[in-house]
Amino acid sequence: MSEIIDQYNTILEPTEGLYKEKGSKFISYAFSVKTEEEVEERLLEIRDIHHKARHHCYAYEIGIDGNRYRANDDGEPSGTAGKPILGQLHSHKITDALVIVVRYFGGTKLGASGLITAYKEAAKEALGLAEKKQVIIGNPYLLSFGYDQMGHVMNCIKSLDLDILDKAFTDSCEVKVNIRLSQQAELIARLKAVLLEISLEQIDEKTKVPFCKIERLEAV
Repeated sequence: MSEIIDQYNTILEPTEGLYKEKGSKFISYAFSVKTEEEVEERLLEIRDIHHKARHHCYAYEIGIDGNRYRANDDGEPSGTAGKPILGQLHSHKITDALVIVVRYFGGTKLGASGLITAYKEAAKEALGLAEKKQVIIGNPYLLSFGYDQMGHVMNCIKSLDLDILDKAFTDSCEVKVNIRLSQQAELIARLKAVLLEISLEQIDEKTKVPFCKIERLEAV
């Protein structure tokens, strides 16, 4: 049985780096992105800022399946810019991210190996400054219960350290929690056990909690 991948790292805020070599300047930018449309927006933004630059090379990766990525050399010799930038995303184990490196030519050619090093180091600078965050992939579950059970249910949620996505307390109480994919069956069973105040061994898939409806929602 294959391991369930339910977490990944990305970056919180945009960062900027700089690498210089033989008069050429390599200005790097790292962004968090979720879609190819966001990638295009960031590229337009940087190209507008650095419209006099000779090259705007970039690489991005989106998602955790390794299928949504691109490395672009933007006129540099093939494999000397986009690929080393993408390599830094992999080295930092980051996805849902875009790195753009803008080059201002300094008059001296660097050669293929020099370009690879320069684009690698520029990307490394921006990613090294970025604050990383871990994202947990899970399924949302809605817990519905009465006010008379609010204290007990909230204490149970806290005891299991469940990630609360949303809360609504109107005519009744509703709490949406995120259940990690790799621990889904275990956590739902443990939640039922603590709510009913019985042992985990007494819980099975058919066990209901009379005072708290537990409903799996469609992931957004």
